[in-house]
Amino acid sequence: MEFQRFEKLLRSGAELLSIPLDRDQAGRLYRYFQELWRWSKKINLISKNADREQIVENHFVDSLALLKIIDGSAGRLLDIGSGAGFPGLVCKAVRTDVPVGLVEPRLKRVSFLKHMIRLLDLQDIYVHAIRLEDGVEIPGESAAAWVVSRAVSDVGEFLDLCDRFRRSKTVVVCMKGPRYRQELDEKREAENGWKLDTVLSYHLPRSGAERNLLVFRGLRTPAGRCGGHAGSN
Repeated sequence: MEFQRFEKLLRSGAELLSIPLDRDQAGRLYRYFQELWRWSKKINLISKNADREQIVENHFVDSLALLKIIDGSAGRLLDIGSGAGFPGLVCKAVRTDVPVGLVEPRLKRVSFLKHMIRLLDLQDIYVHAIRLEDGVEIPGESAAAWVVSRAVSDVGEFLDLCDRFRRSKTVVVCMKGPRYRQELDEKREAENGWKLDTVLSYHLPRSGAERNLLVFRGLRTPAGRCGGHAGSN
């Protein structure tokens, strides 16, 4: 896909989300897209069946939606289960001033993320080969203003894993489709001290798929550190 086509698709989605993009930001995301496409032929980064336009919408445009929540924040962003960098690396490519930690245990994906950080010459962004479930402290976690994940298979279980972040004013954001309503009904007791503060709903421009940003805030500060729980990431 040539840059002009990529930029048109990216901007059309960003405009619907009211996310401004300049030429340099679009250019960084295009280099990211090109490398993602190239690496995906060798390792499992995204669905093998996705075409280029689907990748732009499902991964790049969808990741940009998070900027509606963190816009104007100088706080640290932790992306849990970052995979190929969605949404954390996309947001960093646009908001280069935001410090970011990408938490991803799969080593081939870690290699890709580090390659992209070097290629895009990004500063104050780190990759941590850690599983949240293991209870290992993430470097810089105490300074995190935002903890986000697109890799959540169950909202309640993920909130249990994020118990450790309630000792500060860290905000947890889950990026979900419409099924989140069922998950919250089934696992409401597992929120365990978290309050659903805001739901920001939107639709992807090409497919019309419903997406939601679920913003959770802690109701109380835990007495101690949370150990590892079994969950999905």
